[in-house]
Amino acid sequence: MDLTPSATDADWLTVCRRAVIGLREIFVGRATTEQRAIETGSRGEGGDRTLEIDAEAEAIVFIELQRLYDEGFRFHALSEERGEVDFGGGTGDGAVRIIIDPLDGSLNAKRGLTHYALALAVATGTTMADVVFGYVYDFGPDEEWRATLGGGAYLNDVELDRTAGELRAHDGRLEVVGIEAADPRWVRNSVDELVDLAYRMRAFGAMAPSLCQVAAARFDGLVSLRGCRAVDVAAAQLIVREAGGLISFPLYEDRLGAPLDLAPHSPIVAARSATGLKELESVCRPR
Repeated sequence: MDLTPSATDADWLTVCRRAVIGLREIFVGRATTEQRAIETGSRGEGGDRTLEIDAEAEAIVFIELQRLYDEGFRFHALSEERGEVDFGGGTGDGAVRIIIDPLDGSLNAKRGLTHYALALAVATGTTMADVVFGYVYDFGPDEEWRATLGGGAYLNDVELDRTAGELRAHDGRLEVVGIEAADPRWVRNSVDELVDLAYRMRAFGAMAPSLCQVAAARFDGLVSLRGCRAVDVAAAQLIVREAGGLISFPLYEDRLGAPLDLAPHSPIVAARSATGLKELESVCRPR
């Protein structure tokens, strides 16, 4: 009889909150752009140049994961910098996967801009539909977002209103639409569709906090202008869904079928209504 405790039963909220304390100390100790811009000289498994603050943030999270392993929990981790790290859980059917971006919005953190976050998701399978716990801590406004599958979504321990709808401008366009990522080339390629759909646009420069704005109905919708990675969105997409919003990975027949790996497979679309979701999916049509 296997007496190994299921990793889904671990106290992931406490794990995340302990990690937040450690990450905050890093940012206080490196308060200037000069201090935060130092690179390690390597690239993470996600392909981006690794800053020292990226590596330090990931090390803090992995201390907490090692603590869980030492307590007997087994799982498989997928992280922005280190890639896949097995904590005895394997990758077969039923394996618990932990998907982590220790510092979503690294460029914002580097430049002292507002939105940069820890994002962590727990999944019981291989796709976005299998995420059962999501946590995002946005260090700029000090906002903690979290959700459990079937248990609702919370902002700073206050449950989000699942019935919150969208707002539209006088001409019927969605009033505020978030876009990620805001490379001018990708904006140029999508601007005609966005003109027809969005009255105003906002770009935070961090996927997880941007999606959370849809969860709170601060954004009426969001669209990424290129494929996104699971580490950036796995946690926040559950938060949106548990807050009554809708999520789509439009390059997949199953809207939640995007895999939990490091490749940028599909754009992500989020909205507060089925109509808004369908409209924003049109921005992601293959070119």
